[in-house]
Amino acid sequence: MLTGLIIIGILCLLYYIFNFLLGMDFAIVWLLGAIVCIGSGVGGKYLKHNHIVLPLPIKVIGGMVVTIGVLFFILVQGFIISQMRSVGEPNLDYIIVLGAQVRGDVPSRALYSRIKKAGEYLEQNPRTKAVLSGGQGPGENLSEAQVMFNYLVEWGIEEERLIMEDKSTSTLENLEFSARLMEKGKHVGIVSQNFHIYRAIHLAKQQGYENVWGIASATEPQYLPHYMVREAFAVVKEKIVGNM
Repeated sequence: MLTGLIIIGILCLLYYIFNFLLGMDFAIVWLLGAIVCIGSGVGGKYLKHNHIVLPLPIKVIGGMVVTIGVLFFILVQGFIISQMRSVGEPNLDYIIVLGAQVRGDVPSRALYSRIKKAGEYLEQNPRTKAVLSGGQGPGENLSEAQVMFNYLVEWGIEEERLIMEDKSTSTLENLEFSARLMEKGKHVGIVSQNFHIYRAIHLAKQQGYENVWGIASATEPQYLPHYMVREAFAVVKEKIVGNM
């Protein structure tokens, strides 16, 4: 058990270095995980080697805190996983493609994955329109909406089916500003990364979307653990502030 904690801590440390070198936000959580796991493992071995027994109340309270924390984390992950295979309904009136980072004029891996999923859906459902939602941030020569528009037109999607929303800077704004560009009461799909669909759908429902489905795009496996952990914190935050 104690050796296992140390091994998990080392893996967390290596994953932290991997994410840090890639410039991933929220990478610090893996460093904190490494410190906790390695510290607990080494500390436990020290206590065992020196025959030091912690008082029973400390052991019970500590065990309860850890158990509740782990179970809560698993519960939140269950909610996230429940929507990761969402494919939407055919012939939706609109799909909203949520923006993601653009590097210069080039979409990030995440944004390209969403563009690809949107292009496939629009090809298969020729009556559906798409709202391309995302403003222009630091390091972006074009708005995320414009980049999506350019790629989808090159894909062969008709320009008249594409509606650009290029002012939003967050998922909340994506959904709020996109709603202004669509007829009310229509059936809407939300295209985003698979780990993001649960939160996006519930944010949309809280904003008054009535008929909404998720359309999940793939995430590269090496990045998925990081995004899943980050998303769990994001879901809890949105619940606390009342956005979901």
